[in-house]
Amino acid sequence: MAYDAKTQKAFVTNGAVSGFDILSFADLESGKFTEVASQKRVLLSEFGIENVDSITSIAVHPTKDLVAVAAVNSSKTDKGYIVFVNKTGEFLSKVQVGALPDMVTFTPDGTKALVANEGEPNDDYSVDPEGSISVIDVTGEPAKFTVKELKFAEDLLDEKVRVSSKGTKLQQLEPEYITVSEDSKTAYVSMQENNAIATIDLVEGKVVDVKGLGVIDHSKPGNEMDAIKDGEIKIEKQPILTYYLPDAISTFTAGGTTYIITPNEGDTRDWDGYSEEKKIGKLGEIQLNENNYAGYTQAELDAFDLSKLKDFKVTIESGKNLETGKYEALYGFGGRSFSIFNADTMELVYDSGSEFESIIAQAAPDYFNIDNEKVAKDDRSSSKGPEPETAVTGIIDETTYAFIALERFSGIMVYDLTNPEAPKFVTLLSSRDFSVTEFAGDLKGDDAGKFAGDVSPEGLQFIPADQSPTGKALLAATHEISGTVAVYEFE
Repeated sequence: MAYDAKTQKAFVTNGAVSGFDILSFADLESGKFTEVASQKRVLLSEFGIENVDSITSIAVHPTKDLVAVAAVNSSKTDKGYIVFVNKTGEFLSKVQVGALPDMVTFTPDGTKALVANEGEPNDDYSVDPEGSISVIDVTGEPAKFTVKELKFAEDLLDEKVRVSSKGTKLQQLEPEYITVSEDSKTAYVSMQENNAIATIDLVEGKVVDVKGLGVIDHSKPGNEMDAIKDGEIKIEKQPILTYYLPDAISTFTAGGTTYIITPNEGDTRDWDGYSEEKKIGKLGEIQLNENNYAGYTQAELDAFDLSKLKDFKVTIESGKNLETGKYEALYGFGGRSFSIFNADTMELVYDSGSEFESIIAQAAPDYFNIDNEKVAKDDRSSSKGPEPETAVTGIIDETTYAFIALERFSGIMVYDLTNPEAPKFVTLLSSRDFSVTEFAGDLKGDDAGKFAGDVSPEGLQFIPADQSPTGKALLAATHEISGTVAVYEFE
């Protein structure tokens, strides 16, 4: 979702119809529940653009009457488009960008639109375009917008970037999400499958570097997890390392330092032509080595019963000793946490570890690690847990907060970021109707999940008090499964 403070309109992508809806928040009242209907539905098909059939992202210009829409080619490995419309949904122009434009955003100064072109392979892996970043100059009239495509180079990657998969290193790079510094000079791009963040110099128009994020050791105190799907809550240390693999990242500033906040969702290369996913029980020979874990001795690892973890999903690409053919470490997907990195150095300054699972276990034990399509306790423990998807930050009464959406549980964690090295948990929000235990019928239809509240938050938009129709800070959350937008107000 994108929000325009001037018109108090929200622009929401609608994947079910390959278009977007325009909502008015002008009638929202403080402390009162209001149901808001779509004012207008705009379909991509109305613009007469050939070979375009899906929409991934939407952004509103900070000052102009301009909305940018990311449109994917019907053959996703071909170049896509950014379609520009005005705030009433009327077509202005389009520009061609890279393959699979997955996210578009404007810089705070309004001079550029930035696009993360993910460049995913097709299902049989016969075509795999290189990921890229498109920089669109939007200072002139829409018909004269120009595009510069920024390519990556192998020498910009550090040794921690995940590029041990199928295809060339540059084909494997898949930009996911972009956040921009307050001064509009630097962009940071999450490369989810690569477990990395790229830094873009917007002044010089070039990729500066791509730095890998490393792993989380779940044998260390504070990083425990429930890795076993058995209907019970068991948050304990495990001989598992997980890649962060963040999705929708955000930035904030504290004490003059810019920080990047990452929701460590996890994602895999899992296509018909190639998959890196495999359950531990089907991985092959495993002989874990104590040198890979901080919390186990070799004797403890030798005695560990790996059959308990047989259903836990790991990658086949890491941890294998090529001489012996045995796996000496187990690498999973997603940290089940959020992290904070120093944007200048990309050094980790904080990770929430096992807090998300521990908080849910206490607040809603019957719904611990449930899925977004059914309510079954502990259902997601062997695969990414609550699955943090999106993070945004916002200031309320001079305090900066982080809001982290949990895709599977369908909740939002709120943290006080006053001290970036030691954020404090504030509250857990959810407007899901947990009494609906399973979805039936077409999940993509207009009526999908309408009796189940707000399910599977995919995007977050913070609206500060001075831009809010109620005069108080709001958080809007778009929900993938229920097809709803929830707006929360903060006192």
